[in-house]
Amino acid sequence: MADKKKQQPKRRWRWLWSTLFVLLIVISLGLIFNEQIKNWLISSYQPKITRKAVQNNEKKKASYDFSKVKSLDFSTVANARWNTANIHVVGEILMPQSKIHLPIAKGVSNEVLALTAGTMRPDQKMGQGNYPLAGHHMSSQSILFSPLYWKTRVGQIIYLTNAKTVFVYKVSVRKFIPATDVGVVAQTKQKLVTLITCDATGANRLMIRGKYVKQMAYKDAPSSVQKGFHGGFNNK
Repeated sequence: MADKKKQQPKRRWRWLWSTLFVLLIVISLGLIFNEQIKNWLISSYQPKITRKAVQNNEKKKASYDFSKVKSLDFSTVANARWNTANIHVVGEILMPQSKIHLPIAKGVSNEVLALTAGTMRPDQKMGQGNYPLAGHHMSSQSILFSPLYWKTRVGQIIYLTNAKTVFVYKVSVRKFIPATDVGVVAQTKQKLVTLITCDATGANRLMIRGKYVKQMAYKDAPSSVQKGFHGGFNNK
């Protein structure tokens, strides 16, 4: 009996050390693959966008306080992926030459910007005045608005849709602006789409602006455009 009592503390220590060892391995792997896991969480958000869902979401409220937007770290992405009910998708953006295809959601909350492109004013409507969208620039060149920095050039085509109508724009401006230049978000008489993301340093912003070309019913859009909208989103 005495031998068994002596062995019990040893077993407890072995169990404790084994548990700590496993935890250290898990934490180490998490740190090593942090970026890959974060990108996977973003890429796994592939919402089904329907006309009815868009109509319902257009009526919902959203946050437009850009001062509350955090950098896109692991916890922000994980929280967004867990709380997708707070993301109200109102359309899609497609830029075939830049390989961008993203959901568009209302507002600029951390949940919205972690997984989609976000609208920057509560009153904006596709095809009417200035339609500004914000999106994160990631280390991966293919996720969220990162391709704007690497692949977008003047002359490329931008398609927006609310699942009912397709709006066509042509990129006319690509320039870097101060982060304080909020005037580019303001409403305009001219029909525009304005896309905003961070530059390589994160201190300033890259602005892509497109001029309105035309619009058409979704069912009348070219088959290549419809195919693009039906495909998966570019968060890969």
